[in-house]
Amino acid sequence: MKNGFSVFIAAFIALGASWCGFVLAPVLQLGTAKQTTVLVSGDTYPVQRIGAATLGLQVYRANGCASCHTEQIQQDGIVFDVVLTSAGKNEAAVVNAIVGFIKNTPEFAPVNLPKTILHGVSKELADSASDKITTAGDKAEIHIVATGADISRGWGVRRSVAADFLYDSPVQLGAQRIGPDLADVGARLGNADWQLLHLYAPQSVVKNSAMPPFRFLFEVRKKINGESSANALNLPKEFAPSDSNYEVVPTQEAKQLAAYLLSLRADAPLYEAPFTPSQVSTNASAK
Repeated sequence: MKNGFSVFIAAFIALGASWCGFVLAPVLQLGTAKQTTVLVSGDTYPVQRIGAATLGLQVYRANGCASCHTEQIQQDGIVFDVVLTSAGKNEAAVVNAIVGFIKNTPEFAPVNLPKTILHGVSKELADSASDKITTAGDKAEIHIVATGADISRGWGVRRSVAADFLYDSPVQLGAQRIGPDLADVGARLGNADWQLLHLYAPQSVVKNSAMPPFRFLFEVRKKINGESSANALNLPKEFAPSDSNYEVVPTQEAKQLAAYLLSLRADAPLYEAPFTPSQVSTNASAK
């Protein structure tokens, strides 16, 4: 009896500790999460999905898309670019200001500005270069650039943070990447027609794609009076119905899923995940 009570206490403590670690701690940390502020613009983020995009999350879930795709961009760190925005009237002073920082001093002309003169450097080096350029009577900006394998692949511009998933229920983080990460797919592939083509016949837009076709989300039907409808997919010949009198049109579920994919945009600079948006052409001198 005495041993039984000890086992009960030990089990209670173990289960209680697990509950605190896996349930209570996340609720205390994230349970009261609210919209955050976008850097530079001051807008609130995220904006709740509405309409078809909200329903599309459930289509995404029902079809097991999270089995092959993640929605979590990883990041190793940040580096800095120094962008010359104004060379003033004394170009020699600019050259003297930056000659110690780069091996090949670029030729400056007003039409070439703004120009990235330092790329991927430390904060200390960026600050030092910016100070020297300012002292020379010119103007420079320091841009924050997120780094990491996911970002190099073009899957996003910053790491994923809790705020990105504030209005998602359930959150579809995923666990493996048979296909690319989708956290920012709406920003990099923001075309509804492309998304629908990809769902119906992935290899029609991505050569050698391993993604299975989701043709059950589409309807193959006969054209009316021989004319294609406005919603019909513009498929390459090898993926179109063999009978030219038929067309492929998306169902409501296909449109909802496409709307959800287009709503996935992790492209807002946040306090916890900063980066400088590419708002100007910088003519980078080193990449």
